[in-house]
Amino acid sequence: MSAMKNENKGEKGFDAIALGLFASRLESVCDEMGAVLRNAAFSPNIRDRLDYSCAIFDARGELGAQAAHIPVHLGSMAYAMGDIVDRLSWQAGDQVILNDPYLGGTHLPDITLIAPVFAGETLMGFVVNRAHHADIGADTPGSMPVSSSLEEEGMVIEPVHLVRAGERDHEVWNGILAATRNPRAAEGDLTAQLSANRAGRQRLQALIEEQGTAVFSAGMEALNAYGERLARSVLEKIPDGSYTFTDWLDDDGQGQERIPIQARVTVRQGHIEVDFTGTAEQVSGNVNCPLSVAAAGVYYVFRCLMPPQTPACAGVFRNISLHAPAGCLVNARFPAAVAAGNVETSTRVVDVIMGALAQAIPDRMAAASHGSMNNLAMGSAAPGDSWDYYETMGGGMGASRETAGLSAVQTHMTNTLNTPVEVLEQQYPLRIRRYQVRRGSGGAGKHSGGDGLVRELGFLADAEISLLTERRLLAPWGLAGGRNGLCGRNLLNGEALPPKCHRRVKAGDVLTIETPGGGGWGHTDREKD
Repeated sequence: MSAMKNENKGEKGFDAIALGLFASRLESVCDEMGAVLRNAAFSPNIRDRLDYSCAIFDARGELGAQAAHIPVHLGSMAYAMGDIVDRLSWQAGDQVILNDPYLGGTHLPDITLIAPVFAGETLMGFVVNRAHHADIGADTPGSMPVSSSLEEEGMVIEPVHLVRAGERDHEVWNGILAATRNPRAAEGDLTAQLSANRAGRQRLQALIEEQGTAVFSAGMEALNAYGERLARSVLEKIPDGSYTFTDWLDDDGQGQERIPIQARVTVRQGHIEVDFTGTAEQVSGNVNCPLSVAAAGVYYVFRCLMPPQTPACAGVFRNISLHAPAGCLVNARFPAAVAAGNVETSTRVVDVIMGALAQAIPDRMAAASHGSMNNLAMGSAAPGDSWDYYETMGGGMGASRETAGLSAVQTHMTNTLNTPVEVLEQQYPLRIRRYQVRRGSGGAGKHSGGDGLVRELGFLADAEISLLTERRLLAPWGLAGGRNGLCGRNLLNGEALPPKCHRRVKAGDVLTIETPGGGGWGHTDREKD
């Protein structure tokens, strides 16, 4: 790389072209890690739904690059990685595994593997991947139970070396596999994660060797400096002031309804402070989350305001600070249950921050999207015939000043795919009886909200299901006079189910999920008249 020789030097001696190439090469490492993970994984959850993420961090644990994977995975890693780096000792050939939400994880099904990258004796950075496992040892199949404590949600893995100096710790490895109902699938997916990090480490080491450690380190600093400058140029355009918004979760699955999440977003000359004071205390159910998950939602909203060329690095978030009272819903204390916090509460955090910013920059904010990952976990614990499956479902996107919302899509904190019908029916005793757009569920407006979807599953064998869903009681809001989207519905054999519930189903039963529509934007022409 000729960055340091170019006379038109920009950030830390890198001109714009050299810095762009450097960023692209880092991102390509993350992309290759993702390809290895997807192609080597056993489970449809990783291989077909793409419920995984890959990233690169520097030696201090600051984000350097990420692939365009799962926002809630990546934002939470960006927030928590520094603490993990400081907690452990590192040497070449290591791989650390964790899923503890209170020590750098999100919720227990998301298993993270971290591998250090060395140049000689010098620690240069880390490659990291996080993937969702449909079985992490919870009593209910799918490991997304309607829980009231972390213990009920499965095996908790504190940060521990799974591989030390290239040698696998078989006690740790076998302990994880023993906690699952299908060790072969778990072994395949974990091996895929190890392989993804090995590929990432090799590629990053080759890049460092080609450039030299000094140029590589300078490149990382330059990238973060550029990201900070670019982000601040956008944040400075938000009018100074303090903007407060409150939204609510439907329930916690344990009897508490209308759970408030409140944020005050204070803007001062491009510096952002987000304060969650006023948010509910942590609850009995599993919609609690660690602050890292709330941070992911906050980071995501501000990242959406930035131009496409903004690098995915720590510098982008340096002018954003967070505060949440210890023990509140979005900064829960151990051992609060968190299974739905990662998927549902993070999504509502996005709505709250967007609602606050709509007061400051109304023309740039969209109405609320469907506001749920519409989580369905299911399977059977029957000896000799056990299976676990988990999926999220799309819904309606909120409309904006510029355009109507998209229909039947994943929004905001997840961008996973659905498992193809053919794969689902081949792997599990299920039949997809209906899969279609839920017409008319988007909110009306000058621009209408996107429609949700309908997914109807027929069971060919007895099973258990767990539903963790939102926007079944409180509708996605419209903006600038647009109407709300329709609430979602969960039905078993035509009978309504609560937003969060666990049920045993029989062969022949039919589960119908109708996901919410997005909010509309602006008054309709008729309303204007």
